[in-house]
Amino acid sequence: MGGYGGALKQLSIGCASAYGKAYIHGAGVPENKWTSDHDSFLEAMADAAKSVHEYFKGQTVYINIMKNMSVDCDCCAVAEDPCMEDIGILISDDPTAIDQACIDLVYHSDDPGRSHLFERIESRNGVHTLEAAAALGFGNRQYELIEID
Repeated sequence: MGGYGGALKQLSIGCASAYGKAYIHGAGVPENKWTSDHDSFLEAMADAAKSVHEYFKGQTVYINIMKNMSVDCDCCAVAEDPCMEDIGILISDDPTAIDQACIDLVYHSDDPGRSHLFERIESRNGVHTLEAAAALGFGNRQYELIEID
């Protein structure tokens, strides 16, 4: 539902209790977990991620491993096979920046499998979570990518 899985999704959905997951999916109304407005759900993910990040502020580092990338969430019983070659490992203390960098690396890849990820990200408005996080003053969509061999 989020369009992609990264640091923001793991901070929000990954760290939430069962009730918290329903609260986020329902955009504040757990009973609406499967019927809420989609952009409101993405904004709720950004808000929940910010809460977890603030709780652990200064004590976290985010690691996104861009390996075996599939269009499906790891919570799916039977996920799609990976559709892209591995890109690498990114590390940051800013979850918004690391997710933006991952999205940019997918978009700028010449891997033919990227079209599957494009479709998933765009059909779910996945970038809106990054926009919502930035609007909350949570992280930065600007980053400096430093390659280490």
